[in-house]
Amino acid sequence: MSKKGITGHDQWVVTEALATALVALEQLPEKHQPHAHMDDLKKLLVAGCQPGSVVLHLAQAKCRLFPERDPLTIYEEYGLGDGQG
Repeated sequence: MSKKGITGHDQWVVTEALATALVALEQLPEKHQPHAHMDDLKKLLVAGCQPGSVVLHLAQAKCRLFPERDPLTIYEEYGLGDGQG
């Protein structure tokens, strides 16, 4: 039985990696943020996500990067006030 791609869930892995990288880069001081690359990362993320799910992926990535923060507060920062995810 063959699997699709390399891992069987390549697109999911790439989506999570892009969201995590973007959130991590946003934490850098403004003058050190590679804005052109960040714009490209966001374009790739949007292209690989279901319509309307980008903010959910970004919120989940921020929750992973900052496990000490309240997840509901993070979801609200991304406009997901009901704690979706």
